[in-house]
Amino acid sequence: MKVGWYNAVLQPAFHLPYPDDTLAFVVLSTPSMFDKALKPFVKKERLKIIRDPVDQCVSHHLSGVKEKFPDQKVDIIFDYEILPSRKPKFLAQTAAHVAGAAYYYQRKDVKLDPWGRKKIYGVCIHPKYGGWFAIRGLLLFPDIQVPFLQQSAPVDCVSTEEKRTELLEQFNFHWQDGRYRDIIEVKERYSEEQKAYFATPPAERFRLLGLTRLTE
Repeated sequence: MKVGWYNAVLQPAFHLPYPDDTLAFVVLSTPSMFDKALKPFVKKERLKIIRDPVDQCVSHHLSGVKEKFPDQKVDIIFDYEILPSRKPKFLAQTAAHVAGAAYYYQRKDVKLDPWGRKKIYGVCIHPKYGGWFAIRGLLLFPDIQVPFLQQSAPVDCVSTEEKRTELLEQFNFHWQDGRYRDIIEVKERYSEEQKAYFATPPAERFRLLGLTRLTE
């Protein structure tokens, strides 16, 4: 994507400090990440894992991508990073939408709003994985300008008013049961082991992976 696509839809406080034509890539993790990336990483690096294993695994692999471009400046922003103001360094779901990776469904996408004064959060849905994926980071190439890159719209896979209402209702008020993830027919979803892992409080996930915290 171009940074300008992202900045164009956000208030200045959330703008990325790069020229509009700067090349960037939104990084997603698919359901197979758990078995193909996380578990092998934990097995290999078990003594070096001192913070969230998924975050550390993603950091490891994106650093590897950066090393593939020794002649290029590559900046990485992770989904969990925040500014001193406590704002996120980038709005992951907005980035995924403008990059064409996943459709960001928001309250404004429902014409007959049934929620009144309630706060309603939006959610991204992927045309292949539904809600069974995550946005992990942003790779930026500050020295590469792509003025002629054409923007592709994300696939609007939850296209009816009824389904959009159901999606936002489930995500905002029943997110723990995960039903919103299956709002469309998906090609792949998290394994039972992976579901159990992400349903476990972060402090207890180390034990599920056979790890112990250094503080224990």
